[in-house]
Amino acid sequence: MDRDSKFLVVAFGGNAFQTKGERGTPEDYWRNAYRSAEFLIRIIEEGYRIVITHGNGPQVGIIAEWMMAGLKLKDLPPMTLDIAGSMTQGWLGYLIQQSLYNKLLERGLLGKKVKGLVTIITQVLVDKNDPAFQNPTKYIGPWYEEAEAKKISKELGWVMKPDPRGGWRRVVPSPDPIGPIEIEAIKKLVREAFIVIASGGGGIPVVKESNGLKGVEAVIDKDLAGERLATALGASTFLILTDVEKVYLNYGMPDQRPIDVMTVSEAKKYLEEGHFKPGSMGPKILASIRFIENGGKIAIIGHLKKAYEALIGKSGTRIIPD
Repeated sequence: MDRDSKFLVVAFGGNAFQTKGERGTPEDYWRNAYRSAEFLIRIIEEGYRIVITHGNGPQVGIIAEWMMAGLKLKDLPPMTLDIAGSMTQGWLGYLIQQSLYNKLLERGLLGKKVKGLVTIITQVLVDKNDPAFQNPTKYIGPWYEEAEAKKISKELGWVMKPDPRGGWRRVVPSPDPIGPIEIEAIKKLVREAFIVIASGGGGIPVVKESNGLKGVEAVIDKDLAGERLATALGASTFLILTDVEKVYLNYGMPDQRPIDVMTVSEAKKYLEEGHFKPGSMGPKILASIRFIENGGKIAIIGHLKKAYEALIGKSGTRIIPD
């Protein structure tokens, strides 16, 4: 496939909206959304066409907690994780749409390079027999101290584990994504010069039943779902933005070593050796490998604050074909 070198899918985590230590006020969310938009503007100014996807780990967990509080205080029925996921797509999509719209307007790009912005409530197909349903690994929600996490686990029956980034968090099933249901609508909007925000939070997990689709209790990893989106759209580049500048071998150890470039074969080798943990860098590396093997030209993992620098090779880690 002849892929447009100026077309990319950008993925950034739910932690871009609420970082550890923040209360998660509307002011926090807007400040972080505008900061993220500022990092993306440079890429658009340089003539790149982008589709945006994002995580929702903190937010979907917060919604689940709100539901539990409502259940305890008002006897309100809690919603399922697929419904909570759809709520985060609207919540975070709105933040991105408005902040990026205003930045585009400020730079004189709206109506010229970009016709408009739109968020697609995206369902993503998964296999109902995926083994992930028996082994929760996806971190969601806020961070807790160990004692509080164990108390919550006992009270609510939630599975709580230490997060590699610090603290304890809830973990839920994270099935492997097959592909976005709304892909044709997304393609049409992209062709008409809209910036599309899609597959937010990894997409709403759905399975096929005899009478159609059905939502399931899970949260899909946004990087793995982002790869399916990028591949289906025929993007040239998959840019994964996170809170570290590069990928490291022996991360967190005295002998940790940053990687500037690695081939798919090297990435597979390091992944098998256990350098990249399942709850953090592992899915990003796996998504990058899949993207290249499915015809993508390059996958890049870098810091949100250095999005443009990562794109042009002055920061981040690049995963390339062998």
